[in-house]
Amino acid sequence: MSTPSPIKRRKTKKIQVGNVAVGGDAPISVQSMTNTDTCDVDATVEQIQKCVDAGADLMRVSTPTMASVEAFSQIRKRSSVPLIADVHFDYKIAIAVAEAGADCLRINPGNIGKDAKVREVVACAKHHGIPIRIGVNAGSLEKDLQKKYGEPTGEAMLESALRHIDILENLNFDQYKISVKASNVFLTLDAYRLISAQIDNPLHLGVTEAGVYRTGTVKSAIALGGLLLDGIGDTMRISLAAQPEEEIKIGFDILKSLNIRANGVNFIACPSCSRQEFNVIDVMNKLEARLEDIREPMDVSVIGCKVNGPGEAKESDLGIVGANPGSLVYRHGEKSHKIDTNQLVDEIEKMVREQAAEQAKQRENEILRVGQ
Repeated sequence: MSTPSPIKRRKTKKIQVGNVAVGGDAPISVQSMTNTDTCDVDATVEQIQKCVDAGADLMRVSTPTMASVEAFSQIRKRSSVPLIADVHFDYKIAIAVAEAGADCLRINPGNIGKDAKVREVVACAKHHGIPIRIGVNAGSLEKDLQKKYGEPTGEAMLESALRHIDILENLNFDQYKISVKASNVFLTLDAYRLISAQIDNPLHLGVTEAGVYRTGTVKSAIALGGLLLDGIGDTMRISLAAQPEEEIKIGFDILKSLNIRANGVNFIACPSCSRQEFNVIDVMNKLEARLEDIREPMDVSVIGCKVNGPGEAKESDLGIVGANPGSLVYRHGEKSHKIDTNQLVDEIEKMVREQAAEQAKQRENEILRVGQ
């Protein structure tokens, strides 16, 4: 029962990363990057699948050696989502991994080497119909820009990005997306706002090296939330010192909070107080763990008492208002029935799964109806 987002996205060029559109009117995609040894094919495929199960649209895989390129080829065949190959400095690796099936190259053209090498990489990308992501990071700006600006600034990152863009544009290549990441919230905001005013290619959002799970999540939510509210951003990665699937979950949580994109259950839960008729924190922790596999979007409110419970329940697909001995259930804003307050976790899980199955069936029927 979520209301549409009032955010107006900036108009950008649409490019294709495999079967996933990025930019234009395409949904904002969420991605992460593997941290396994790429040459360990099984481990990397397993990690990609965990991210896919969490909702990942895209995944990035580092290919620092030719051996990793061969592994990438095998990984690509076993991945259900498009893969972006992360390449630095070596143009031969960039060409080899494009030939091996990469759906996108993450390179900085200015770091590849001489013009002839860049031309070969771009020609290969054109031949295979794959885009390039230019990735500018505040921590690795060109030496002359470090000297010119004295420190990383939004203007310095903009100048770096425009240099790389000029290289591609001069080779008549326009299938690219850009990131201008920093570990500082204000620098990230500044850099993305500057670049968004200069180009109409898609932007890949992120706070690089954001930190550990809690603090990195806060930094990312503030920076990316601010940009998304401005209508800036076409794809995103939350960079945490945590497992990649956690990055996917946080990315979708940010989008859900802004009513931009739904992915699974959106829980509305009270912080709990002495009025609670059940242990809200315990119930919510268990529900979140049990229902991580649900991808159907729905709002579920779980409120410990009748003060705010009915109001929240009326705005949710499924709402529970705490009471003893029986808590009251609302479905789509209407009172439905009571359930045993001592069995809340099992009862709510059952109802959510039933609702998810019902929504999936309705969607299938709609697809069949449209196709007739």
